[in-house]
Amino acid sequence: MKNLTDKYKLINGVEIPCLGFGTWQIAGETAETAVAEAIRAGYVHIDTAAAYENEEFVGAGIKRSGIKRDELFLTTKLWNNVRGYDETIAACEDSLKKLGTDYVDLYLIHWPNPLKFRSCWKEKNAETWRAFEQLYKDGKVRAIGVSNFCRRHLDALFETAEIMPSVNQIRLCPGDVDDDTVSYSRSKGILLEAYSPLGCGKAFDSDAIKEIAAKYGRSVSQICLNWSLRNGFLPLAKSVSPQHIAENADIFDFELETADVIRLNEMEGECGMHSNPDEKPF
Repeated sequence: MKNLTDKYKLINGVEIPCLGFGTWQIAGETAETAVAEAIRAGYVHIDTAAAYENEEFVGAGIKRSGIKRDELFLTTKLWNNVRGYDETIAACEDSLKKLGTDYVDLYLIHWPNPLKFRSCWKEKNAETWRAFEQLYKDGKVRAIGVSNFCRRHLDALFETAEIMPSVNQIRLCPGDVDDDTVSYSRSKGILLEAYSPLGCGKAFDSDAIKEIAAKYGRSVSQICLNWSLRNGFLPLAKSVSPQHIAENADIFDFELETADVIRLNEMEGECGMHSNPDEKPF
């Protein structure tokens, strides 16, 4: 990957820009401004979710940027309080309305085993995925996928799926590479998107990562994002600072040495670890 607009090709042939701008925990007009600034800085891939409660502001930021809709890759996600065929169709339509668009490029099931449906998650995900497939066939979404799904959740989905998920968005950062989920997803042709690529900020506390950053004359965030690309992941960078938004995009003119990639891979727990999605209290 050489620049922000280079792309991975999904299993259905749709191309997705290799670095996304994430909007988790960015609220209100701050989200609008951050999205507009990210697009100004060259990002063409924006990631949001119904649960972030900022879809309207993300849509406003896109509109404010002046970018043409077909030049942008836009992702949103179905939250845990919604499962079932009709309910999912309605939730997607609501997200489209808030975003101010008639389609999204990628639609994800946000978590596999919501608390509300813990006793019947497998059946509910099957109903929901059938709605995802219909949304795809209807052109409301260009690709469909999942988030936080482990092997067992994917296997359950595969029992009834007609269309394979294109993406699995999971927590991936130095020291937290979730080998089983990554290898299994890849065996099915599923692209791995990396959320929390800085370990929710814990990377900035790591002396080992700081040492590698100093070696390359780069910031900690640039090292983590470059590491993600070197592993073949698609990282989602997040910031509300124009300086850091631009800095996070400036990761394509250097390449981590293989030894440093391995070292970062093996820093188990350095930036925290992913948790069991079946035990989430939501």
